[in-house]
Amino acid sequence: MHRRILSLALPNIVTNITIPLLGMVDMAIVGHLSPAHIGGATIGAAIFNLIYWNFGFLRMGTSGFTAQAYGAGNFGEAYATLARALAVALIVAAGLIALQWPLSLLIPVMFSGSNEVMRLALTYFFIRIWAAPATLGLYAIKGWFIGMQDSRTPMWIALFLNLVNIGCSLLFVLVMRWDMEGVALGTVAAQYSGLALGLILLVRKVRSLPHSAPLPSLRNALRWREMKQFFAVNGDIFLRTVCLSGVFTFITAASGRMGDQVLAIDALLLQFFTLFSYAMDGFAYAGESLVGRYIGARDPRSLRQSVRCLLLWGLTTTACFTTLYALGGTSLLHLFTSDSSLIAATMAYLPWVLAIPICGFAAFLFDGIYVGATAARTMRNSMFAATALFFLLYFGLKSLALHGNTLTTECWNSILWFSFLAYLSTRGLLLAALTRTKIYPLAQ
Repeated sequence: MHRRILSLALPNIVTNITIPLLGMVDMAIVGHLSPAHIGGATIGAAIFNLIYWNFGFLRMGTSGFTAQAYGAGNFGEAYATLARALAVALIVAAGLIALQWPLSLLIPVMFSGSNEVMRLALTYFFIRIWAAPATLGLYAIKGWFIGMQDSRTPMWIALFLNLVNIGCSLLFVLVMRWDMEGVALGTVAAQYSGLALGLILLVRKVRSLPHSAPLPSLRNALRWREMKQFFAVNGDIFLRTVCLSGVFTFITAASGRMGDQVLAIDALLLQFFTLFSYAMDGFAYAGESLVGRYIGARDPRSLRQSVRCLLLWGLTTTACFTTLYALGGTSLLHLFTSDSSLIAATMAYLPWVLAIPICGFAAFLFDGIYVGATAARTMRNSMFAATALFFLLYFGLKSLALHGNTLTTECWNSILWFSFLAYLSTRGLLLAALTRTKIYPLAQ
């Protein structure tokens, strides 16, 4: 079981590490143009991250349904799940493209910058929006491969996509001098190249399956009964993701109200969370694959064993990251900034960083376990409870500090981080407590 988990988790970790490279490549290239280009690309990338994050259900829901079909040996249903996911991806993408002008009005509402920065951000937005079919289509394809117990193929697609992005962006911007248009077109070209490779590998995968099943007609795959179940699960995942993005958006907004330095400090602290999430998401994806497989196969013994082993790997990874942050926190900060005063100010919050792996590992792992089980309603409800606790703690403790005249900037930011860690812990503890009644019976 341990070998199976690692074979699924390690390629996913590599894939996760490549995700921020797409933004980093754009940033490195626009950094050679002007500060306004950096601001424009940053805002443009942020709005797409916000949009696409909320449609992550296309990957998560697809992996859960596919893994269960794989475990049951029902490859026809696995193909039908992919057809449903791709159909929804195309419909959503068409909607985003059709609504691009209203969506663009959100940019100056949510972000601020000079006229030149906003002009460049809109230029980037109106070009990159045309990659929506490829981006969302890749979500569905990645989820399908993970559900089919194949984490290597999404890794190769991600690596290829980033190489194309690097090559196209360098060609369009530095050679052809297409300015911000070249940056955005490089990303569009990379997304469609990744989609093309994904479709090719998808056909090869289907042909290589040992137990062939007839491909379902589009009409049968999109029957209302099956689509209703697909939408029910993914609707719950969507609401859960809205809460997730809302918490992180609020953290950035609250940090900004405390001043530029606190905003920079919290941005650095969140890098520690992001780094940890790359590792834990890899094991969460492995959980999606294995839990769905064993539920589909009606194998309760393997299901329980997989959950125990996943938790063991989660605890091991938590111990490693906690040790890394305790011994090398300052060194890691030097990788993100060369401002010594900012590093010194950030180190005052190191205890919160050390608590991130301890408070967060269960939330990551059980998210994967519940996605594999397609127990999305329980995920949603636990997220509702954790989000409510986050805001109650934040506003309640802040109000108490105001009444006691103790709300210094340091106290305010500590309240924010305490609320965030409580939010992470609550998610993990609630899902862990419900596993015996909500997950294990599904394999009976």
